[in-house]
Amino acid sequence: MNAALVTCRLCPHACRLDAGETGFCRARANIGGTIRPKNYGRLTSLALDPIEKKPLYHFHPGGFILSVGSFGCNLACPFCQNASIAMADTSIETENVSPAQLAALAEELRHQPRGNIGVAFTYNEPLVGYEYIMDTAPLLHAAGLKVVLVTNGMICTEPLARLLPHVDAMNIDLKAWHTDTYRRLGGDLEAVKSTIARAVAHGVHVEVTTLVVPTMNDSTEDMDEEAHWLSTLSPDLPLHISRYFPRHRMSTPPTPIAAIDRLAVIARRHLRHVHRGNC
Repeated sequence: MNAALVTCRLCPHACRLDAGETGFCRARANIGGTIRPKNYGRLTSLALDPIEKKPLYHFHPGGFILSVGSFGCNLACPFCQNASIAMADTSIETENVSPAQLAALAEELRHQPRGNIGVAFTYNEPLVGYEYIMDTAPLLHAAGLKVVLVTNGMICTEPLARLLPHVDAMNIDLKAWHTDTYRRLGGDLEAVKSTIARAVAHGVHVEVTTLVVPTMNDSTEDMDEEAHWLSTLSPDLPLHISRYFPRHRMSTPPTPIAAIDRLAVIARRHLRHVHRGNC
């Protein structure tokens, strides 16, 4: 047995890393016998966005939020919408922004004409920069600002439990309704479902997004089962059914709008708030 191997306990991949080795996400590594984020405070993207762009339609609608991204992701979706940063590693150009600096910027923007309700960790997968969120969130809350995550939900139970008290709202991707489909994307369906359920139970404002990709997750039966399951958590849980467009390594033509409309009708049998995205 290699004594230098250390297991990352953040997500279901449970990468076992030798000294200096980086995990599946390209953002976490075994540094000196401890798993550390290589993307800590390294921002690739920063913008003041409408909250509806996250998408969050039922959380401070009409507000703006400072949106920040880094690099790395613990999925490998061939249709990734932000592949230039999500699939990047430490070689990408970044700006170093400490938690205190980010909180100060968020507070400064709060007093600008458009205002700012807080910080959304988004663009790449924010959970692979877990420690940065955990260090920044208390500073934001101390200033009366909100903490938002736009995430794929791939996180283990224990780190999620430590994180949830520091989060006000989440948009969580539910990418498919079959275990084998999730496995092909490098993910774990049950872990994502657990994240959604635990966040809802904790009282976090949760909205779910399903990006509908032709032939991958566009069946009526799957949407009926997905929406029914979500309704058991809360029939008021918003669901965004979004249209796919060719990105990254996938050239399949865009999802027909008729397919989005068909699935929205099915989802509304179970949920009160169903929204069409990218249409």
